[in-house]
Amino acid sequence: MSNFQHLPSVHRLQGLAARPIDLRAALTPERIAHFSAKALGFTLLFGTERIDEDILSALLHLASESRGLEKMAAMQSGKVLNRIEGFPSENRAVLHTAMRDVFSNRQSSLEASHAASAAEAELHKLEQFLTDIEGRFTDVIQIGIGGSDLGPKALCLALEAFYLPNRRMHFISNVDPDDAAAVLEKVDLGKTLVIVVSKSGTTLETLTNEELVRTQMKKAGHEPKNHFVAVTGKDSPMDDPKRYLASFYIWDFVGGRYSATSMVGAVILGFAIGFRGLKEILRGAHEMDLHALEAQAHSNLPLLSALLGIWNRNFLKLPTVAIIPYSQALHRFPAHLQQLDMESNGKRIDKLGKPVDFSTGPVIWGEPGTNGQHSFYQLIHQGTDVVPLEFIGLKKNQYTQDLEIQHTTSQEKLLSNLFAQSIALAIGQESENPNQTFPGNRPNRILLADRLDPHTLGALLAFYEHKVAFQGFIWNINSFDQEGVQLGKKLAGEVLELFKNKRTKGRGEFKLGEAYLRFL
Repeated sequence: MSNFQHLPSVHRLQGLAARPIDLRAALTPERIAHFSAKALGFTLLFGTERIDEDILSALLHLASESRGLEKMAAMQSGKVLNRIEGFPSENRAVLHTAMRDVFSNRQSSLEASHAASAAEAELHKLEQFLTDIEGRFTDVIQIGIGGSDLGPKALCLALEAFYLPNRRMHFISNVDPDDAAAVLEKVDLGKTLVIVVSKSGTTLETLTNEELVRTQMKKAGHEPKNHFVAVTGKDSPMDDPKRYLASFYIWDFVGGRYSATSMVGAVILGFAIGFRGLKEILRGAHEMDLHALEAQAHSNLPLLSALLGIWNRNFLKLPTVAIIPYSQALHRFPAHLQQLDMESNGKRIDKLGKPVDFSTGPVIWGEPGTNGQHSFYQLIHQGTDVVPLEFIGLKKNQYTQDLEIQHTTSQEKLLSNLFAQSIALAIGQESENPNQTFPGNRPNRILLADRLDPHTLGALLAFYEHKVAFQGFIWNINSFDQEGVQLGKKLAGEVLELFKNKRTKGRGEFKLGEAYLRFL
């Protein structure tokens, strides 16, 4: 039996899960007010989760018994947490928080201090670089995949309302050549800066797309070196001043899905919203870092959200989570969170290398509301499977442009839908017509903020990073490696050799791969 299953609070919660609260009878205005927590301009409303005071108390004890806050402090101080005891593993510190420590006065460990100093040096380089290229480029193409694409893209799209004049951002990630072709049709290559992101400098999809764009740049009569920037590990194959206008560095202690506030996201965000706007993202993230570290458990927003997720996953046995932002600007944010959560906590062994005997990370998915209400909400309200929801809401819109139509504004209509969906999922509806019966009692919670600006977005990003990390700490799994992506990459290389051999009349040894190639 795992360490998690041995914890006294787990046994208590298993007993409480036999009789969880029925939201259909329990939801009242007083309950909504009581089960809430506020910090840093955010409010977490969780009265529509199937908990009561006894369950919440047991969850908070679970956090204490599993030393969740101690492990968060260890992570932010640079302790080596990315490892599996007794087995070959990455064996690294986890210091994405140090990327936004540069504006902090807090006392840091030597490891965290060195990481923050390295991040500060890169930020100074970036500030000078942005000054040097001012007026030369109107468009940026970022080439990367996974964490080099999803996080930066989600943040850029979320802040389009704050772009500097005549700035356009584009992303190429898929090795499907149509992805690159579609982007290249939209830009004037003479006014385009290309950011190539690969920590190792050897990522096959990224290097393939880079060569594709370089070829088009040459055909258009431009010298690629004057247009290409590398974001890579120091001394990697891409750290080459003969090929790149500039190089910015990323480090092994920052995992790809946690790298949006490193140079992976900073270069394109700095170009899009300016260096001052970039600093606000970092400040917002840093404030949430400190909150996750210092707040008491009962008011710690990411820890509370992590515990509610564990209640739903491990005790109510619910296998998925839908993250629904009621903000069109956040329309790619769930895709980033999908990688963040599923790559981090989609693990079947604990930190001692032993198979776990409980459920770990859920399936994460989502789209913006209100669009989802006219799409997949049918299953969420009346389907046979219960899907917990995490709503994200904003009190104000970004552009400050709105109109009162039929006595309410569009933002008020958006928020009305958000609150109504939360209530409807909780209380349901009885009807003599079975087709119009809503079972209700379906858990959900709302994270509410004032307005989606760079500062708020940075804090929101860090909130989810820490929610995921807290869950990994409590389950005692390694949330910071990703061995699960390696086997497919290895076999893809073997299939690729078959394509190469087919062209060069060589011999192939991968019989399973050959079986598929016969269909081409």
